[in-house]
Amino acid sequence: MPQAVEELKRLAAIPSVAFPGHPEEPVFAAAALTEELLRSAGLPHVQQVAVDGSFPAIYGEAPAPPGAPTVLLYAHYDVQPAGDPAAWRTPPFEPTLIDGKLYGRGCADDKSGVISHVLALRAFQGQFPVGIKVIIEGQEEYAGERLEAFVERNPDLLRADAIVVADTGNPRVGDPAVTTSLRGMAAFTIEVRTLREALHSGSFGGAAPDALAALMRMLTALHDDNGDIRVPGLPRGAFLGQPPSEEEFRKTAGVVDGVSLVGSGSLADRLWSSYAITVTGLDVPSVSGAVNAVQPAARARVTVRVPPAGDPKTTVNTVVEFLRQAAPWGAQVSFGDFTVGSGFQADSGGKARTALNRAMERAFGRPPRDVGAGGSIPLVNTLLKQFPAAEILLFGAEDEDAAIHAPNERVDLEELRRVATTEALFLRELSLPSALGV
Repeated sequence: MPQAVEELKRLAAIPSVAFPGHPEEPVFAAAALTEELLRSAGLPHVQQVAVDGSFPAIYGEAPAPPGAPTVLLYAHYDVQPAGDPAAWRTPPFEPTLIDGKLYGRGCADDKSGVISHVLALRAFQGQFPVGIKVIIEGQEEYAGERLEAFVERNPDLLRADAIVVADTGNPRVGDPAVTTSLRGMAAFTIEVRTLREALHSGSFGGAAPDALAALMRMLTALHDDNGDIRVPGLPRGAFLGQPPSEEEFRKTAGVVDGVSLVGSGSLADRLWSSYAITVTGLDVPSVSGAVNAVQPAARARVTVRVPPAGDPKTTVNTVVEFLRQAAPWGAQVSFGDFTVGSGFQADSGGKARTALNRAMERAFGRPPRDVGAGGSIPLVNTLLKQFPAAEILLFGAEDEDAAIHAPNERVDLEELRRVATTEALFLRELSLPSALGV
């Protein structure tokens, strides 16, 4: 663990933001360090592989002993942008250890996944009980569908009997869970235009159509007063597993006292099995730069979370058409920069899940439970389609308090140790005669 913590600090110090407009050199640097770490884990073959239109993925493998299954391990080395540095209590790309937790962008999502794989593999000192394949991608946060195309073109490279996706986590530190459901995702940019140019609000306000006001009316039309989605054709779903309590959720989400939660149905239904629409960005004048003008144009970025059984492309078309119909005053509306990713629903379980249950119970002291995740991992559904016989297992060190995608992201180092221990025990358990049906 001491060595792994230092390596996680090195990796998380690299601002590997693979979004357009950010420097590319740090992303390539993170790829190089990831390659170095996998080589240090005892894999006989490690290389960077090109991914069309994206940053390189790191691939490693070790052959399976006779009769043993093969396990594919997945994570990603790119990270979300840090956002406003003033919102961080510690510098986002200067990993800082405080009370057993390492703070910094990417410490949890998903460089903890990279390190958990490295730790688990090192436990075997190059003598692996099962076949190992590893794929670490470099642009999951912005355009994970590019690796999907790579998988579809190179199925034999990644073919495996079980797949471990280390990009989720437990509801709370020390509370073991396996993620069995992922929502899909669709996103787009909307632009509203009403005037050729900005106009003086004193001379023209009251008659000139304000593009910002039009956009606001359209966006607020997406939900009713209770916070439920008003778009026809996007029904509420149901999740059969154990939901978080409202008290736990309010604490984790940091909901301000006196503010109610939105939507209806159980929390599990809302978070894991239903549609959710969020405005994630606005291009409008800032308050500090405001002038007395009627705005000619305004833009917004809209993200839609899609239940596992839903179709992201159909969903985004439905939302776009709803917004088009909601445009007031004949405003000109255009849409672009579309992104879609499918959801995932795990089967009830098989040999690999049974082996994981045993491993997780030993590492955490109690058996895991099934949970859902509202986020999306675009690659998972592609892996399911390409390898329908493989069991896909999602777990990791990103607990609900890890603040992924937000300021002050952190990973609990004891949780990282337990997750890596789980993975090492799982690889061994899967090789035992009972798991192989011998």
